[in-house]
Formats: sequence, C-alpha cells, structure tokens
Amino acid sequence: MLKDFTTALRPAIVLTILFAALLGIAYPAALTGIGTVAFPHQAGGSLIVENGQVRGSELLGQNFAAPGYFHGRPSAAGADGNDPTASSGSNLGPTSQALHDRVAKDVAALRTTPGSSVPADLVTTSASGLDPEISPEAAFFQVERVAKARGVSGDKVRHIVETHVEQPLLGFLGERRVNVLALNRDLDKQAPQGAKAAE
Repeated sequence: MLKDFTTALRPAIVLTILFAALLGIAYPAALTGIGTVAFPHQAGGSLIVENGQVRGSELLGQNFAAPGYFHGRPSAAGADGNDPTASSGSNLGPTSQALHDRVAKDVAALRTTPGSSVPADLVTTSASGLDPEISPEAAFFQVERVAKARGVSGDKVRHIVETHVEQPLLGFLGERRVNVLALNRDLDKQAPQGAKAAE
C-alpha cells in the first residue's frame, strides 16, 4: 500500500512543479517580454514624461483643483484621493446618508445656475478611485469656468475639448470619454494661464 502511495505521489509532485514553473514563471515572463517589445509605452505604465520628469500616467487619475484646469471624478482612493497605492471605492451604497450628503454638497458647489444639470461623473466616484477619464458632457460642463480662469474664449477651450474626445473602441465598446490629464496638458500648451481672450 505504501508503494502504491509513493507511486501515485511522485507524478503529482512532478506535475505540480512542472505546471508551477510553466504557468507561474515561463508564461508570465513570455507575456511580459512580448508586451514590452510590442507595446513598450503601455507595458511601462503609460507614463507621461516631460523634460525628463514623470508627470503622471494616462491610466491614473490625478487631483486638479485649480479653476483653470478641468477636474476629474471625485476619488475615495486614499486620504486625498487618487492614491494609486490605495485604489478603492468608498463602499457607500445608494441608501447611505453620507453619500447622499456628499453628492448634494458637490452638486450645489458645481451648479452654475439654479436647476442646471450636473453630469453624474463629476459627483460620483469610480470603483477604483483612479479613473483618469470623464464623459464629454462633464468636460463641456467645465468649459466656461476654465476659460474664465485662463482669460481665453469659451470657444477656444471648447475646441480643445472636442479634439480630446475619444470614441468607443471599434465604435461600440465602451463610452465616449476625455482623458483629463491629456486635456489639461494640451490646455497648458494651447491656452496658457493669463492668455489674452481670443477674438
């Protein structure tokens, strides 16, 4: 009986080690190598480097609070939000009074005229707390504030937003969206703070 047990145990141990090496080391290493060669920017974290310094990632939301910048979604990731080491949602459900009060406060702060509609993604957090994108509606909602703060025309800022609207993948996967970091970087180039209002 002991001989039968050891006979059965040996292939089990060998197969466990073999599959651990194959699926735990070789397969991930091969995919990482292929990804690094075929998609170096994405494999490196989609980092945005400017003047030799990392400014952020296309995949992670950042805090923009100044009136001359487009603001992203609220974030519950970390104490100050958008902390990539503390990715999470708030875990507050639809019946949460704390969530209701926070959203109501944010809507009141963002509403430009009584009864105006505030896009939902400007007052609700994403599941990860690190969403780098907002809806085109949320971006266009902020145009007048950004234009006024920068001293440029609303039409110029609106045009910049329009050039940053990304379409769904293959035309139907996902939603139309605007990457906030890319938009704000382009805004600094095309409509720097303190620029004269356009014709």
